[in-house]
Amino acid sequence: MTCVSAADEVLDVVDRDDRVTGQVPRGEVYARGLIHRCVFVQARDPEGRIFVHRRTASKLVFPSYYDMFVGGVLGAGEGYAEAALREAEEELGVRGLVQPTPLFKFLYEGPGGAWWSYVHEVRCELPAAPQVSEVDWHTYLTQEELDRRVDDGEWAWVPDGLEAYRRLRAHREPRL
Repeated sequence: MTCVSAADEVLDVVDRDDRVTGQVPRGEVYARGLIHRCVFVQARDPEGRIFVHRRTASKLVFPSYYDMFVGGVLGAGEGYAEAALREAEEELGVRGLVQPTPLFKFLYEGPGGAWWSYVHEVRCELPAAPQVSEVDWHTYLTQEELDRRVDDGEWAWVPDGLEAYRRLRAHREPRL
């Protein structure tokens, strides 16, 4: 059995219109700042609380930062829906999760690089047993508790997740 490191995983490289232009190993994608694809899944427990976690120190991007989404990069040829389910099940440590609901997509450009980010949501009725290689610590917070944590600046949040969260809050605000 061959073990492939995260840096060697092949990703689709895309342009500013989210069209595939080639495939490159993840380490090279990060080193060269190439645009690629990611999914963000907001997971809620049966009480409606949001899964929040701290990433492990071994992560290639934003190690030891807090995040209010589970998710990650898409492998070469992988679709957003397929990746959302795979990543949610992997990071939450569950099997048989319902397909996450797609909400919106945006091009993140900021610390760490640039990637197309597709935001999803899912209700996880199963007890979470997070993947220890991905998640160092976790809890569930109410919407109000999470908003307070985001606004107080005490925790170092992953910049892309923070941007996705701000866009999600705007997406859910009633239009006047």
